[in-house]
Amino acid sequence: MEATRSMTDFLEDGRLLFAGPCEFIFASAKSSDLPPLGPPEIAFAGRSNVGKSSLLNALTNRKTLARVSHTPGRTQQLNFFALGGQPGAERLRLVDMPGYGYAAVGKEKVASWGVLMHDYLRGRASLARAFVLIDGRRGVKPVDEEMFDLLDQSAVSYQIVLTKHDELKVSERAGVAAATLAALAKRPAAYPEIIFTSSQTGEGIPALRAAIAQLLAERNA
Repeated sequence: MEATRSMTDFLEDGRLLFAGPCEFIFASAKSSDLPPLGPPEIAFAGRSNVGKSSLLNALTNRKTLARVSHTPGRTQQLNFFALGGQPGAERLRLVDMPGYGYAAVGKEKVASWGVLMHDYLRGRASLARAFVLIDGRRGVKPVDEEMFDLLDQSAVSYQIVLTKHDELKVSERAGVAAATLAALAKRPAAYPEIIFTSSQTGEGIPALRAAIAQLLAERNA
């Protein structure tokens, strides 16, 4: 029997996984338009302007895979990306979810996004994990807690990714990480480890790739 592998053992697997092709394949504005089930899916959620598009670009070694905008609320649908091949041959799908918590978006649009995310999270058998991005400078906010509630209720495994590591003082980082873990302590679907990242410096990106590679290996075992 193969010995249990640690996270560091998956660093090379993660690098190779994300060194392959990654292409946009589908966009869904409503739950009835979701693509057919295929390989495992990894979803990325977070408040508007948390740096989700920048993180996806850094993760996949692309500059324009996900559209980076200074206008919050730009992602208005579920965007699906095929990793490692064309549809039907890809190893994994990345799902960019609409940013939440942006008050300037109309209430009707916010409600439609909420229904879309709720339906996707509760009914997608191929969804392996959701990564919830939290701005490391601001920590967990009530609107993030609402997303945690939805994920817990949907029984979807999720893990926190703290962004903008480079914009915090070294003396602040441990406290932010500890406060985030404390906010997850009694969350039934939360993965008990966080990853601190920076899309600018690349900090934490290899660890995030490794976490995804490990999840994929465990799901395919």
